[in-house]
Amino acid sequence: MKKLLSIVALSLLVFSLVYGVAALSAEAAGKKVGVAMPTQSSQRWIADGKNMKEKLEALGYVVDLQYADDDVQAQVSQLENMITNGAECLVIASIDSNALINVLAQAKSRGIPVIAYDRLLMDTDAVSYYATFDNKGIGTVIGKYVEEKTGLKDGKGPFNIEFFAGSPDDNNAHMLNAGMFEVLQPYLDSGKLVCVSKQTDFNTICTLRWSQETAQQRMENLLSGNYGTGKDVDIVISPFDGISYGIAAALEGAGYKVGTKWPLITGQDAELMAAKNIISGKQTQTIFKDTRILAEKCVTMVQAVLEGSKPEINDTTTYNNNVIVVPSYLCTPISVDKDNLVEQLVGSGYYTKAELE
Repeated sequence: MKKLLSIVALSLLVFSLVYGVAALSAEAAGKKVGVAMPTQSSQRWIADGKNMKEKLEALGYVVDLQYADDDVQAQVSQLENMITNGAECLVIASIDSNALINVLAQAKSRGIPVIAYDRLLMDTDAVSYYATFDNKGIGTVIGKYVEEKTGLKDGKGPFNIEFFAGSPDDNNAHMLNAGMFEVLQPYLDSGKLVCVSKQTDFNTICTLRWSQETAQQRMENLLSGNYGTGKDVDIVISPFDGISYGIAAALEGAGYKVGTKWPLITGQDAELMAAKNIISGKQTQTIFKDTRILAEKCVTMVQAVLEGSKPEINDTTTYNNNVIVVPSYLCTPISVDKDNLVEQLVGSGYYTKAELE
């Protein structure tokens, strides 16, 4: 009898699981989701789009994934086409956070929910939710990493430092910069950190479109104009791995060598090349933002709004886009350097050991 009851219970469990998947597929079947990504020039955006598409399609949604190659008007056109072609939800990682107001108004007029992905959509009430990492927290983590690794907290210094920020049209860049300076400004004030170029204002240190080439050119100018015999840069704050590559190239061009007065260089996104650079010593640190987790959280938001329920939210106060405070889910960033790289990136399955060789 016990064996029979066990078989019946197992059968009911299997039935309920199958029925649940079938019901979920029926709920999602035929519903179109437009996913607008900014560029394929960065590894992380390729991974983001791939993860999002795979997870949504596994639930039964029809996904229109588009990349705009950092062309704002192309992204506007892509979104207009998604709306015209019957998208019932839009997921948008914007190129310019302020440039989509009109097309978002079109989406709102048709009752299409919009989820901002990683980059907050500014100056609009047409955004329903926001899935991202804690952007100010990322800046704070970078600042605290520098504080710890250089011994600033213990009174060491002075160190020569130069600053880079992200794209001025990306709200994330402003928040990251604010978090970083919140930690490091007191050391600038005390003289333990010295910005030789005196370039600390966001409008001066920002890097349009997070461009590696633009960063390299600026770093070359900083080195030629402010550093020479007997004066070296000790720390370079970079908010993105791509910018870090440009900084490293400029340093090599100026005669700096890894292992010999090579500066501490930060980063963000844990790109594969950045991970390899950390292993070789060309980059010191990066911020690991597991895009699989971010994609998963965003997918649950899509699923919730299309099924008429409320998604999980853990922040309702931080992200004011100048019109509304956007309900958000913030994932946790992780600082990675040579000491924990294998544990975090390989141990989590983000990369294989072979990929890092």
